[in-house]
Amino acid sequence: QVQLVESGGGLVQAGGSLRLSCAASGRTFSNNAMGWFRQAPGKEREFVATISWSGRNTRYADSVKGRFTISRDNAKNTVYLQMNSLKPEDTASYYCAATQAYIGSSSPAEYNNWGQGTQVTVSS
Repeated sequence: QVQLVESGGGLVQAGGSLRLSCAASGRTFSNNAMGWFRQAPGKEREFVATISWSGRNTRYADSVKGRFTISRDNAKNTVYLQMNSLKPEDTASYYCAATQAYIGSSSPAEYNNWGQGTQVTVSS
């Protein structure tokens, strides 16, 4: 079991930036692909980005490609989501998740450990 704790959310104006962090503890973190998902009120949880266990493979949702960057520091057991050029439609609760696979997918069902989420609000 991997325990995940997100931080870094907050209120930001459109065009601004935030960096989310997800600290992992428990069993080995470096063997897990990690993902970021988000969920807005009344909407389903949607894929944002994923990074492989090594950090060499990343994938993004089309809606965030070119604006968001996922990265990880296995020495610190932490995965990051740098969010630039934020838009009001990025407003959501953001969750990090771990999968037992070496390379992550865009499906929430493939992830078996989830954090509690951190709120990101982008004002227009």
